[in-house]
Amino acid sequence: MPLSTVNIESASRFWQLPMATLLDQLGSSHQGLSHAEASARLAGFGPNLIHGERKRALFFQFLAKFRNPLVIILLVASAVSAFTGDAASFFIIGAIVLISVTLDFVQEYRAGEAAERLRRSVAVRGKVLREGKPIDIPTAEMVPGDVVLLAAGDLVPCDGRVLEARDFFVNQALLTGEPFPVEKAPSEIPGETDILAAGNSVLSGTSVISGSAKVMVCRTGRDTELGGISDTLLAEAPPTAFEQGIRHFGLLIMRMTILLVLFVLLVNAFFHRPWLESFLFAVALAVGLTPELLPMVVSVTLSRGALRMAANKVIVKRLAAIQNLGSMDVFCTDKTGTLTEARIHLERHVDPLGRESARVLELAYLNSFFETGLKSPLDDAILEHREIDASGWRKIDEVPFDFERRRVSVLLDNGSTRLIVVKGAPEDILSLSVNYEADGEAGPHPLDEVSRERINGQYEELSKEGFRVLGIASRQVGMDHMHAAVSDETELLFAGYAAFLDPPKESARTALAGLAADRVAVKVVTGDNEPVTRHVCAQLGLHVTGALTGTEIQHLDDQALMARVDEVNIFCRMTPAQKNRVILALKRRGHVVGYLGDGINDAPPLHSADVGISVDSAVDVAKSAADMILMKQDLGILHAGVLEGRRTFGNIMKYIMMGTSSNFGNMFSMAGGSLFLPFLPMLPVQILLNNLLYDVSELPIPLDRVDDDYLNHPKNWDMNFIRNFMLIIGPISSIFDFLTFYVMLAVFHAGEALFHTGWFMESMATQLLVIFVIRTRRNPFKSRPNPWLIACSLTVAAAAILLPFTPAGARLGFVTPPAFFFLFLTAILLAYLIVVEGMKQWFFRRYAVK
Repeated sequence: MPLSTVNIESASRFWQLPMATLLDQLGSSHQGLSHAEASARLAGFGPNLIHGERKRALFFQFLAKFRNPLVIILLVASAVSAFTGDAASFFIIGAIVLISVTLDFVQEYRAGEAAERLRRSVAVRGKVLREGKPIDIPTAEMVPGDVVLLAAGDLVPCDGRVLEARDFFVNQALLTGEPFPVEKAPSEIPGETDILAAGNSVLSGTSVISGSAKVMVCRTGRDTELGGISDTLLAEAPPTAFEQGIRHFGLLIMRMTILLVLFVLLVNAFFHRPWLESFLFAVALAVGLTPELLPMVVSVTLSRGALRMAANKVIVKRLAAIQNLGSMDVFCTDKTGTLTEARIHLERHVDPLGRESARVLELAYLNSFFETGLKSPLDDAILEHREIDASGWRKIDEVPFDFERRRVSVLLDNGSTRLIVVKGAPEDILSLSVNYEADGEAGPHPLDEVSRERINGQYEELSKEGFRVLGIASRQVGMDHMHAAVSDETELLFAGYAAFLDPPKESARTALAGLAADRVAVKVVTGDNEPVTRHVCAQLGLHVTGALTGTEIQHLDDQALMARVDEVNIFCRMTPAQKNRVILALKRRGHVVGYLGDGINDAPPLHSADVGISVDSAVDVAKSAADMILMKQDLGILHAGVLEGRRTFGNIMKYIMMGTSSNFGNMFSMAGGSLFLPFLPMLPVQILLNNLLYDVSELPIPLDRVDDDYLNHPKNWDMNFIRNFMLIIGPISSIFDFLTFYVMLAVFHAGEALFHTGWFMESMATQLLVIFVIRTRRNPFKSRPNPWLIACSLTVAAAAILLPFTPAGARLGFVTPPAFFFLFLTAILLAYLIVVEGMKQWFFRRYAVK
């Protein structure tokens, strides 16, 4: 049906319409749309995004860069210069502003595009029917009229009507606050039922807990129930420690800028200097102090970090998470697939007497075969035993797995017997059983205290040997028993245990040792029991400092849990809510917490962690909640990611340390020079040129190497440390500037033009070469900079020295200095670098480095 005839408006109450009417109004069928029609609708309805961001044209993105107040003031001031007859200042200032803004825009744009490509590579995808055939597409491309296929672990991508369902349970807590899953099925609801209570519909943002369904897409994007309340329900996440650090640094610089600019304006007003020249000087001073390249340096550095991590099989969805990963000092992880190979094999199936049992294998197979929830690796291991014939059985009903009950039940029928088969946590299955059966022995045996103790001891022995264990039980019911319910999981006949082996990963041992060496504490948060977890930890060399079970945590309030989480490093038999409490308790203790998870039950802790990490094979719910996606489930690449996060933070800090020292020192010198010089220490256009050249020299900082010893502990913002560095290292620059002022006036008897020339050359040389001192905490000769940083800095330094000898230099107000000046310049430059290096070493010894 053509797009123009699709009546979405009349289908707004789609859950109440007869199915035939709904299909007619949507112009669709159970076979879905054609490819051409889907493309047309995507163009008409737009992408299926709650927070769909329409990108502005590049030209308007470029113009947005000029909204910076300082840029606007400079442009206005340059225009005033033109009106007063100073056309040269107009063109020079305009050119400098244009070059600076263009550099910033190009670098940020390229970084943003690289990051966006990475995000798209891990976008949530789903299956839809197109012309009756299932295809896999990004959920953002789904349109009204599509037929989407949903299964356990999927995020529901739309508001839609259920066409077919099989034991289909959905968690709607995001919209209703109701924690328990609700079942959805195709049905007609002619009354005034609210959509949140409609059992025949699913809503965007909810998640599939078990079963499968075919759903007709009725509303997408901001037209969904979630889209309508997204501004309040999906509020922007609070700023991370990294974002807060950037903001605090900006405020620090802003305060210093305002004070210096006001001081300069007052001094120039006192000496009755020309108002336009004084105003331009003050604005140029503000530009010189402002770290206007900081957003670009942050964007480029984080994007390059994301690209390097992508090369190591880590996709970053949120760039700020890179720094959080570098700051992480506690890493919480599940056991399966991370510490173990996730190559699970069913090694033993034993009855309550410890003998191999075909009956246990048969019941386990039937349960896994007919279960429609999310299949676990244990189910896959069971289903490898294809010698079991399930063809004689049919499924009547199912009670899906949930993390509170920790079991799944199926109601089966073979024509003569109707049986409930239950599989789950051994201690729970055993507690619900009243009898047990053993191979080769007639009749059920009562589960008295002695037999319970013996059977439980068998479970503990299997766990100590490293086996993951499931309890298997059944219960025969009448042939008229039509529905399975949780209440049916009682008075069970215990059949025995299915025992699985999942060998530890060799690579995990190395990664755990590396994380420990780099001061990241590893805590295992798992649904497995304590003996199995201890066994795996022992094989991997992870010393167990303490253990807590889910049952124990249930009896601890938040304060008590907070007191225990530091000393404990394995948490066993955990529910999703308990995992989340552990993460929150660690954060309240002041830790930066990372969490790795891949299941439905991992969504809450992934949201709560400072950096949520999932894997490419994870369910949609987990991938959507995560900040990073591991394309390979290996702690080794995560360890490499931690070091990359620290490396990224290190390069951002280099720019900040350079800006707070040399920039602050130079601007302080200008403000001080205004007090006693009969002219401006440097012309406004020269200040802007100085600032532009310095910014160009720092463009390769995101490429620079970071010393190995900088990477051996977590990195966090410390504003006191930055401020102290600025106040101690910055004035050294001013001392040498004032020495230059004295020499230029007393030795060279410099007039205004020669003074400006001499100080410009000295200022540029000291700023550019001190980069190589400040960029490392070591001796600068023992830390190799990136070749691009060397080339760029030396090229800019050479350009600054040669500029006064060119016609362009003359137009900027420079003159040719005497030859003896260069001997003085060399001496003062060497002295400055030696003093800064000495003070730097003293500073790092004096102040604790975080």
